Amino acid sequence: MKKRKLINTIVCIILVILIGGIITINNQKDFKSNLKTINLSEVTRSVFYSPQYVAIQKGFFEKNGIKIDLTTGQGADAVMTSVLSNQADIGFAGPEASIYVYNEGKEDYAEVFAQLTKKDGSFLVSKTDTDNFDWKDLKGKTVIPGRKGGVPYMTLEYVLKNNGINPQSDLTLDDSIKFDLMAGAFSSGEAEYVTLFEPTASMTELQGKGYVVASVGEASGEIPYTAYFAKKSYIEENQDIIQKFTDSVYEGQKWVKEHSSKEIAEEVKEFFPDTDIEMLETAIQSYKDIDAWNDTPVLTQESFERLEDVMIMAGELDEKVPYDKIVNNTYAEKSVENK
Repeated sequence: MKKRKLINTIVCIILVILIGGIITINNQKDFKSNLKTINLSEVTRSVFYSPQYVAIQKGFFEKNGIKIDLTTGQGADAVMTSVLSNQADIGFAGPEASIYVYNEGKEDYAEVFAQLTKKDGSFLVSKTDTDNFDWKDLKGKTVIPGRKGGVPYMTLEYVLKNNGINPQSDLTLDDSIKFDLMAGAFSSGEAEYVTLFEPTASMTELQGKGYVVASVGEASGEIPYTAYFAKKSYIEENQDIIQKFTDSVYEGQKWVKEHSSKEIAEEVKEFFPDTDIEMLETAIQSYKDIDAWNDTPVLTQESFERLEDVMIMAGELDEKVPYDKIVNNTYAEKSVENK
């Protein structure tokens, strides 16, 4: 009799566990089916954007009711085109893209609502190893700097000018190479230098095809390098989604600030299947060392105007545009207040 009661008890426990598991699975399915899918177009795939990948991997977006459909545009112009054509809900690239669109006179232009990085994320890679690099070493050389008019190109010009180098006459800036082909063109071509993001810079060095000699971001100082933007109409019609998106980004920013490069590498490794974990850790530490990530999603007027100074110096902007027309800090400031 006791044995039968014991068996019945065990059976009941097993049934409770099974039913509980089924309910949990169904609840998870219901939760995921109710998530709002956001099409997000990023400018490139780089560990420079680790806070974003952490926010995705750690479920910060899902917790806020958002499912991210991530695509890589390979260039700020391509990202902006996808946003303006409604192929992407939100774009992630340099704020200069929004400035260009505003100056075109578009009524439904793109507003920047959250900043992720605050320094240039590219590293100068040389074909020649040197322990005592000086920016004046670039005189008479050919450098692959990315697309003319893009923030990487303009920031490099800014650094060159600050080091007494005339970008137009003292060296050759070959801007004919597409962003995703720069490493290959450098390895197989005649250029002595190239600017590359991580982990591509470290991988190029590991392969013996070049040597990382300087950080462009460290040399240039703080500017709002990459940020999230959407069309004005989309932001107005989806204020709750923009707020939850910004909240998720902020959680990612806080997480990377509080954790080691190794812990971050473990979280983002799925986004870089061809890069080993040690290389990821090294690349992430490079960005930690130069303090590349913004502490919050807020884009300040001071940093925005510094970006405009860089653009004016590069000849890509005639005069400054109103900060409050391009930048909408409503959601970023609320994220900080609530956390």
